[in-house]
Amino acid sequence: MTVSLHTIAPKFGSRKRRKRLGIGDGSGHGKTSTRGQKGQTSRSGDGKMVGFEGGQNPLLRRIPKRGFRNTAFRTSYQVVSLASLARVFKNSSEVSLEALRVHGLVKGSEPVKVLGDGELDKALKVQAHAFSKSAQEKIKKAGGTAEIVGAAL
Repeated sequence: MTVSLHTIAPKFGSRKRRKRLGIGDGSGHGKTSTRGQKGQTSRSGDGKMVGFEGGQNPLLRRIPKRGFRNTAFRTSYQVVSLASLARVFKNSSEVSLEALRVHGLVKGSEPVKVLGDGELDKALKVQAHAFSKSAQEKIKKAGGTAEIVGAAL
């Protein structure tokens, strides 16, 4: 027997028929459509909140909250290492934010921070929103400049 697109089929029993709800009593899923009789879960839009514990004080409200989180106002940076700058910008002396996007080192409009991982062997004029101390030192040591562009959001 030759195998072609019109002859192949899944193994018997590997695929179940979907449950056809509300198609009458003879279907086995008629009348209440497997939702039971009355109650919250039989209604449309039955919504209990995530973490709802049946009227009991939920765990998230029972446990103490300590400390401070600045997540709403935190500045998240896209990081670029000196090693990747040295690898990608071998033939140029300027590294702008647009050049970083063109070469695929950063995406979108989030602020960019240069980290001091790796070594620079040539002088580069690097533009970014922020630099780590080690990155600034290594760029200056190689004879380049680290220029902070605009305020990081």
